[in-house]
Amino acid sequence: MRSVALMTGTIAAIAGCEPVAPLADVAFAPGYRGIETRLLDGDLVNFRVAMVGARTAEDVSKYAECAAAQYTLIRGYGFARHVRTNVGEEAGLWTADSVYTISPSLPQGLKTIDAEVTVADCTENGIPTV
Repeated sequence: MRSVALMTGTIAAIAGCEPVAPLADVAFAPGYRGIETRLLDGDLVNFRVAMVGARTAEDVSKYAECAAAQYTLIRGYGFARHVRTNVGEEAGLWTADSVYTISPSLPQGLKTIDAEVTVADCTENGIPTV
């Protein structure tokens, strides 16, 4: 009987708590801190981005992808292929160090992007580009 009383008391205590807002309801307010672009070799380009307020590593990776897409268009190409991205976070500052290849035609590989479509998506979502 004692365990039933403890459980009833626990349920009553939990029932009195205020509900916690789901993560989807939390306002996303990113602060984009800049893009650094370096041409490594011909069609191989390095993008370093920094931001605050990212929810996950995916947010900062998307920022790097937006930079790569716009850079691809600036260079007169239409497509890019993701090579790698390293993401880090320290004291609330998120960084991504990404490498993409850029090309005039759709490259082989699984992680390709259509630069025009990606830039339009970035613009629609308020993510800055180069």
